[in-house]
Amino acid sequence: MREKRLAEIDSLLAQPDIWKDPARTRDLQSEKSRISTILAQWQTVSTLWDDLQIFLDLAKEDEQGVAADITDTVARLERHCHDIEKAHVLSGRDDPKGAFLEIHAGAGGLEAQDWAEMLLRMYLRWAEMNGYIARIIDISSDEEAGIKHATVEISGQWAFGYLKGETGVHRLVRISPYDANKRRHTSFASVLATPEVDQNIDIAIDEKDLRIDTYRASGHGGQHVNKTDSAVRITHLPTGIVVQCQNERSQHKNKAFAMKLLASKLYELEETKQKERMNEFSKGKKEIAWGSQIRSYVLQPYQLVKDHRTNFEMGNVNAVLDGDITPFIDAYLMQAASPGGAGA
Repeated sequence: MREKRLAEIDSLLAQPDIWKDPARTRDLQSEKSRISTILAQWQTVSTLWDDLQIFLDLAKEDEQGVAADITDTVARLERHCHDIEKAHVLSGRDDPKGAFLEIHAGAGGLEAQDWAEMLLRMYLRWAEMNGYIARIIDISSDEEAGIKHATVEISGQWAFGYLKGETGVHRLVRISPYDANKRRHTSFASVLATPEVDQNIDIAIDEKDLRIDTYRASGHGGQHVNKTDSAVRITHLPTGIVVQCQNERSQHKNKAFAMKLLASKLYELEETKQKERMNEFSKGKKEIAWGSQIRSYVLQPYQLVKDHRTNFEMGNVNAVLDGDITPFIDAYLMQAASPGGAGA
């Protein structure tokens, strides 16, 4: 079935006219890459399975001599089967794309702002550990501590597919470093992941619908900070969507990034409308609302990170906050792919 579809895609890509439609071409190339990856993984699994049968036959004569080979082959089979399962899960139209990740501190002043900055660091470390390029394109820092909000562009294949399940409210429980009485505090921050949209995609943005404001960039310092009105804020009047960028040194580059982010948000808005229309009569749809946290990070009185959607948990909180969130991502993707799961 997949081999047949791969042949169809190759046939389409061989036609000169297809290249006149860049969006269609990109979709086909993305689908081809996904199918080719799955087929290659299945080929590896088939080879490992054959190897395992040989080792099992040899074990009848010399069990100790091939015990290590059997253990290694089984472990490799499990890894590749897991990879195939994830490849099936990451089959959404936007999954192969890069992502924009927005983090907003909740109510609670410095405590919530510090938590938002901890989350920002966690995602930046995750991106680094997994070979993605992450750049902060907008950030609102507090002079005392933490951040009020930040927007990060994470570039690389499948970034959105992996991060889409991070959207929601994240809860921290710890002894507050800002409380002289050393009391336990609960803080909230929200995370929103949206797919990076190619500028060539058909997202109509009329200049008449935009209000563009410039202002002086703010941050932790730097030669260019607060010297020129290089930061750009764009308001899309029909929807009320506001985007801004202050990371670049020139107003022109900041505007370009802000427009890119606006296109992403408008695209996500349209996708949401379509999904809502399709699920108009579905019951039990849970909104991502303040207080309905998807994951809790508890530092005191015990140490545990727990995802409330999958019930997956890890006791090594420091490792998680240092970017080791892939097990949570995998657990969410596996559940989303199951009947009645998060993505059903």
